[in-house]
Amino acid sequence: MKDTKTLLLVMLSVGLTGTWVYHLYDKTQYSSRRKEVFIKDSTAVAEAVQDSLQKLYTRSLRSLDQELDSTRSGADSLKSALQLKLGEINRLRNEINSILKNRGASQSDLLLARKKINELQGLVEEMKGEKLNMEEEKQKLAERMTQLNGEISGLQENMKKLGDENRVLSEKMNLASLFVASEIRLSPVTLKNDKEIETSQAKKTSKLVISFTVQNNVYDYEGTEVFIIITQPDGKVLTPDVWESATPMTTHSGDRRSYTRKVRFEYAKGEAKHLTFAINADAYQPGNYVLQLYHKGYMIGQTGKNLY
Repeated sequence: MKDTKTLLLVMLSVGLTGTWVYHLYDKTQYSSRRKEVFIKDSTAVAEAVQDSLQKLYTRSLRSLDQELDSTRSGADSLKSALQLKLGEINRLRNEINSILKNRGASQSDLLLARKKINELQGLVEEMKGEKLNMEEEKQKLAERMTQLNGEISGLQENMKKLGDENRVLSEKMNLASLFVASEIRLSPVTLKNDKEIETSQAKKTSKLVISFTVQNNVYDYEGTEVFIIITQPDGKVLTPDVWESATPMTTHSGDRRSYTRKVRFEYAKGEAKHLTFAINADAYQPGNYVLQLYHKGYMIGQTGKNLY
């Protein structure tokens, strides 16, 4: 910028000096044309200066446009300040354009144009500095975002790990709260000589007797339930009392299942509680019967019986 200004001043000085030398040398012969020559040469110098200023302005404008293109993508925090500078820049551009497009601009107009170009270049330099600051802020922001992403990933991983541990712990607690079932029996019985005896014949069966023992060494229950499901040879659940089993039970996996009987009872921790009850049906199919016991949605025991 300093070299360009010096060049322009030298051009102006040389032009003016040459004009005056030529004027003095030819004064006697061309006195009637003195004013015309001075005006003509002065106009040529002014036009040369104006052209130089136009080139300087074009270079500044090109540099400005490049800076604006990269600056527009900057951080939002600097948007307001940049808008103010953009407004000032647009104002200067319009004023400089107005002067330089005027081919009859005076020397003072050209000096004013030079001043405004200097001002415009100053704004460009300021925006370069602000862009550098903005790039530094963007770099810091990117680094912070990378750090935060790492922290979030770590937190999510810890949360997932904690969630997995909680699910495992919850599963263990659920399993610990379940009964252990033993001595599970499904006995088809028939009545003979006023006595109930076990049978393996479907047509002689009058009822099914279910018995089992449950125990838990961790929990007491004021009231808990065990669901009994008897599946018949045709694959259907035996439901002699449709009113009792109208609402299906829900297993721990979310499945809904019909059941044969629900037994509710109190329980003291450590007790080996033995339960026995009978299921009556109108008729019994020959084939394999499957007995399953459910507590809190988990199957705790199973046995089977075949009738022919």
